[in-house]
Amino acid sequence: MAEQRGPNAAHAGMFPNLRRDVAFPIVGVGLLFGVFVAVGLLYQSSFGGAGERLVTTAMINAIIVLGIQIYVGNTGVLSFGHIGFGAIAGYTFAIFAIAPAEKVKRIPDAPLGLTDVDMGSWGAVGVAIAVTVVVAIFVGIGLARSGAESGAVAATVITLALLFVTHEVARHWPELTGGERAGLSFRIGGKLDTRVPIYLALAGSLVLARLFAQSRRGRLAKAGREDDLAARAMGVNPMVQQMIALLTSVAVVSVGASLKVYETGSLLPEDFFFFFTLLTLTMLIVGGRNSVTGALFGVAVITVGRELARRMGQDGFEVFGLGLDSEPLDWIFRENLQTVFLGVAMLGFMIWRPKGLLSDWEFDDWLYRRFTRTQSAPPVPQATMSDESEARLEVSDVSVVFGGFQALSQSGFEVSSGEVVGIIGPNGAGKTTMLNVITGLVPATSGQVRLNGTDLIGTPSHEVARAGLVRTFQNLRLFGSLTVRENVEVTRLVAIAEHDDRSAPETDVLVAAAGLWDHRDRRASELDYGNSRRLELARAAAARPLFLLLDEPTSGMSDTESLAMVEQVQTMAALVSAGVVVIDHDLDFIIGICDRIYCLDRGSVIASGTPEEIQADPSVQAAYLGSSAT
Repeated sequence: MAEQRGPNAAHAGMFPNLRRDVAFPIVGVGLLFGVFVAVGLLYQSSFGGAGERLVTTAMINAIIVLGIQIYVGNTGVLSFGHIGFGAIAGYTFAIFAIAPAEKVKRIPDAPLGLTDVDMGSWGAVGVAIAVTVVVAIFVGIGLARSGAESGAVAATVITLALLFVTHEVARHWPELTGGERAGLSFRIGGKLDTRVPIYLALAGSLVLARLFAQSRRGRLAKAGREDDLAARAMGVNPMVQQMIALLTSVAVVSVGASLKVYETGSLLPEDFFFFFTLLTLTMLIVGGRNSVTGALFGVAVITVGRELARRMGQDGFEVFGLGLDSEPLDWIFRENLQTVFLGVAMLGFMIWRPKGLLSDWEFDDWLYRRFTRTQSAPPVPQATMSDESEARLEVSDVSVVFGGFQALSQSGFEVSSGEVVGIIGPNGAGKTTMLNVITGLVPATSGQVRLNGTDLIGTPSHEVARAGLVRTFQNLRLFGSLTVRENVEVTRLVAIAEHDDRSAPETDVLVAAAGLWDHRDRRASELDYGNSRRLELARAAAARPLFLLLDEPTSGMSDTESLAMVEQVQTMAALVSAGVVVIDHDLDFIIGICDRIYCLDRGSVIASGTPEEIQADPSVQAAYLGSSAT
């Protein structure tokens, strides 16, 4: 069948839908920027010079927090090292921006002739970005080798180590950094005397953060964030997406750090260490780490909260005539109350609201839903198997040994395009292990898995999926916080990039064909079990596979639901012209859908044939049905 193409198909490589993913985000962040700046200017007009400094600091902090959000929010990897990157950028900016006459006083023995270098302030920003991104490449490689994923301890430790390393280098390399006492104090033609660069950087950071999240790279990163294993099984390589997110993130943080140093006019190792890390992460977590809107909101909330706490801790501060610094309240309202507020905010939100105030809510998403008309379900084309691409999967002599346990012993099967082949057997027979070997999740001790003559043994799971073998899981593995449509769309983005020669319907057609159109904007985690199974099948079909590998698609379903799943599998397979390999315990389902069936017992194939032949086979009856062999 011919591929269904929508008006934005030409742009699907970067943004699936230009109106939703580009136009509305730009409008949305423009409005957010306007509100954030307007509230800041209003506060400034009320509190004079102190208010001006606070608002300027808040805007610079917002740039850095948005940079951190690009990485943490889209990959799910909690990073303590971004302020370490900020330190690298800050020192690089200062060293290249300070005039040689000033550097002779501060760092006369700087290595590599840096004392004589004079780049100017804006040239120094560019150098700071470049140097920090180079460092980030090496850190990113380390994160990739550690198997960084959402919740991984190794990734957090690596980034925390970077923070401490940069701090110690800054303290103990006075020839370059001025050390922990003198530091770098300078006037680059005067302090930053206009906010225009800060406004531009903040607006640019907002746009970049939202467009990255809506882009193909951002969506694939979020798939890995939600479920690393399922993402790989759909053809996503999370390590690539994490690296791109890291470099984009670090570039934004570098701009913010450079502006922070420029605006302050001095730099000490403590400026980019643990307290600033705590401050920026608290801002991100309180607002909502998975949301650009939340990140900006978190900056506003924590800035206001800290300023209020500072004022309440001052001597002589009164509320309704009551002095807060007098007994019995003096043990609470004292100096450094803002630091206590920061710690309590971090602890409280991590325990009671870890997703933050706004979770992953985005202002432009809300605008899009408000201003777009209700869509009707697209027509689903007649599902007929196409013979446009003949494919053959041959699994032969596969053995798997776990320790001393033989999970599979020289087992295999064959399936061609247009066929539905079933694999049955009692619990522990090795059925799921067989699928895990085929899809690269479990290494085979011996044997071959050939797709159109190419052996895939040893191939990474995401490459197996891109080659044309896409699976579902016995235990549901959906991208829970993504919507139904986004689950399908993410997989389709991989398919478009990897093999646009294979035909496949549009995302909305697959959603409608799965009977999920009315649920298209619901989160996958909100679906009932039956609809979750249908979504998993539609998501797999969106990958334009040569073969769909289904691991117990009717597990937990009633007889009626199982019969409906027969039609669902046949429809989806025909829509994408894929062969099917299905594992299931439901014999009625297997007999109703399969052309041929293989029976496994204790890791070996004991019978194969048509459904009728399998039903009549005595060895199958003994092993699978529990009757005596004759």
